[in-house]
Amino acid sequence: MLTPRSEILCDRTSAEAFEMNCYTMRPGSVATPLEGVKVEAVAAYNTSPEHRQFHPRAREDCGYVLTVGGTRIYIAGDTEPTPELKVLRNIDIAFLPVNQPYTMTVDQAVQAVKALAPTIFYPYHYGQVEEKTDLDRLVSELEGVTEVRIRPME
Repeated sequence: MLTPRSEILCDRTSAEAFEMNCYTMRPGSVATPLEGVKVEAVAAYNTSPEHRQFHPRAREDCGYVLTVGGTRIYIAGDTEPTPELKVLRNIDIAFLPVNQPYTMTVDQAVQAVKALAPTIFYPYHYGQVEEKTDLDRLVSELEGVTEVRIRPME
């Protein structure tokens, strides 16, 4: 689907990986690439002292809140629960990374979902390293809080 007319919105780290022009977003910036579509950049970084080297705050990596036709979708990027994440409101669908040691633990994901209060939560990045995410526990701890949708990671 990528064409010469395609516009890519991404953070600086991602922009460096692409061999084309990108609209580079920083935490806190907002873009409206199409009518009816709003993109808000949210800081994405590790907060645990033992994991800060994986996604340091100073790098200004981003997650994004996409608002499309009134639906707010949060795609967290690689992050742990941050103050910026915890103040997001009116999130309909949340995509959060649950993968140790690089992103959230199950406990952190539960904390983040409870702060965001989305209608639907999709975990991602799980099962990609030796330390496997306990998806059963994740689903159990969020029962009655939100609908958790698990998709096979390949």
